[in-house]
Amino acid sequence: MSEPREHRADVRRRADVPRSADVPRSDGDPRRPDGDPETDGVLETDSDPETDSDPKTDGDPETDGDPETDGDRETDDVPEADGVPRPGGVPVIEFRGVGRTYPGRPPVAALKPCDLAVRAGEFVTVTGPSGSGKSTLLNVLGLLDRPTTGAYLLDGLDTGALSESARTALRGRRVGFVFQSFHLLPHRTARENVVLGMVYNGTPRATRAERARAALLKVGLGHRLDALPTRMSGGERQRVAIARALVHQPSLLLCDEPTGNLDTVNTTLVLDLLAALNADGMTVLVITHDASVASRGTRTVTVRDGVLAEVVADAEAGSVTGAGAGAGAGAGAGAGTRAGAAAAAGTRVAVDGSGPTGRGSQG
Repeated sequence: MSEPREHRADVRRRADVPRSADVPRSDGDPRRPDGDPETDGVLETDSDPETDSDPKTDGDPETDGDPETDGDRETDDVPEADGVPRPGGVPVIEFRGVGRTYPGRPPVAALKPCDLAVRAGEFVTVTGPSGSGKSTLLNVLGLLDRPTTGAYLLDGLDTGALSESARTALRGRRVGFVFQSFHLLPHRTARENVVLGMVYNGTPRATRAERARAALLKVGLGHRLDALPTRMSGGERQRVAIARALVHQPSLLLCDEPTGNLDTVNTTLVLDLLAALNADGMTVLVITHDASVASRGTRTVTVRDGVLAEVVADAEAGSVTGAGAGAGAGAGAGAGTRAGAAAAAGTRVAVDGSGPTGRGSQG
C-alpha cells in the first residue's frame, strides 16, 4: 500500500530543509561561517571577548593563551606613531578652554573651562579633595572622555577632530597609564603582563618579548621576569605596571594615585623611579591626595570645585598661593590670588607653568 500523497510531500519538504550547520544564526552574527565544518557549532570570539565564558579561548589579549603572538589591531587611521620628533615648543598637553559638563537636571560642570599647558619633560602633580574633578581631568587627559567645551591638543594633534578609533589608537601609542590597583593579571608572569600592553598599539609580534624585557630591566625587575604578581610585593607589582605603561614609549605617563596602595618604603621607591624617568625626558603627570607625593613634582596644579589652579610659591611670604582657587574657598586657600579672583569672576583659568591667569570671560 502506497503512502498518502500528503505524507510523501511532507517528507520531501523535510528533506529540503538544510542541515543546522548550514543555517546562519538567527541573530545575524557574521562570525559563524555558513557550512564550515571546522567552525560549526563554535563561536569565534577573537573580536568579542564578552561573549565567551572560557578565558582560554577568549580573543581578549588580557586572557589569550599566547600574548606574544596575538593579532595586531588595525591602526591605519592613527597619526604617525612614536619616535616622530615633536615640533619645537609644542606642548605635550594643551587645553584651550577645555571643560566637561555632565548632562542631567541640573547639569554638573565637573571641570570648568580652563587652559593648561604641560611641556615635554615636565613632572606635574595634581591635587584636590574627593569630588573636586580630578577623575574628570584624568579621563579627558587620557582620551577616555571628550570635553564638552574647548579643544584638547596632545602633541599638537587636535584630539577633538579624531574619530573614536583614531583616539583609541592614539591613546594606545602616546599615553601610558599607571593605576593605584596595578591591574595585573595574576596568572601571567611579569613579562607576559608587559607584553599584553603592546597588543593594542600595533607593536610587531616579533619584538614584543624583547621590548617587555627591556622595560622590566629599566624599572629594576630584570631578575623577576618570570615571577607571578601573586609572588611580588606591592612595590614590585607597581613597577611592573609602570613597565607596561612605558613599553610603547608614550609621550605622556598618567599616574592615578600610583602610591595609594603602597607602604612608605615602596612609595619612596616608586617616586624615585618616576623621578628618574622624568630626568630621562619622560613627561609625567601624577594625580594624588598625598602632599608629600605632590611635592616631588616640578609643578603642582590643584582642582577644587572643578576649577584648575597653579600652586605658585610666594617668595616674599614663603607660602603657597593659588591652591584653593574657586568661589567659597577658605581663608587660607588664596582667595585673593589671581586664580581665586578669576574663578570668582567666572573667567577661564589658564595654567601654563607660570601661574594662573584670568583669560577671557566664560559667562
